[in-house]
Amino acid sequence: MSGFSRTRSYVVSGFSRTRSYVVSGFSRTRPAWYDRCLATGMFTGRPEHLKTFDYLGLYRYFLTFCTFERRRLFVTRDRVAVARTQFVRAAADANMAFLAYCFMPDHVHLLMEGQCDNSDCRRFIRRAKQFSGFHYKHRYGEPLWQRYGFERTLRPEETSLRVARYILENPVRAGLVRRVEDYPFLGSSVYTVEQILEAVQMRDTWYERSG
Repeated sequence: MSGFSRTRSYVVSGFSRTRSYVVSGFSRTRPAWYDRCLATGMFTGRPEHLKTFDYLGLYRYFLTFCTFERRRLFVTRDRVAVARTQFVRAAADANMAFLAYCFMPDHVHLLMEGQCDNSDCRRFIRRAKQFSGFHYKHRYGEPLWQRYGFERTLRPEETSLRVARYILENPVRAGLVRRVEDYPFLGSSVYTVEQILEAVQMRDTWYERSG
């Protein structure tokens, strides 16, 4: 499920040009600074791609794009559809798959996976924002994205389904819905929502019994 074939582990480029951070924020005990940074928009300051990492190949990426001035733009199906359609177009162009996505009112979370050795996450990021921003502005007359976003490459030990569940549960944690299944702007091109939720529940139960 993870699609890893190399030994590189992780990168974070959303905070500083000179330092890398280890992020383990996809378990139930994610660090408190993750929520503080997301709430204050720190992920969208002026990050750069890591120069020592080529973003090519069979890697998985957690991505967050924030809307322009953190406006609540993703609250109707038609506006979400404009962005999602262009994301799908960009993913096909860069040979990437959506393991999970969730459009929150003022940002979007993506879990992407390279499908071959020449899968290009940088190309996906660039084109996804370019395509969706162009079509959104053409239709609604306003900008869609802040210029920068947050990105992280998953470590091999981080299971895709667990990270996918973390992404899909964002609307529940934000108090927008009571159940993941009730939120209309999330999904996956690889799994059903039920598969993601059930697989993680089964894994957690197995750990409890074996512990």
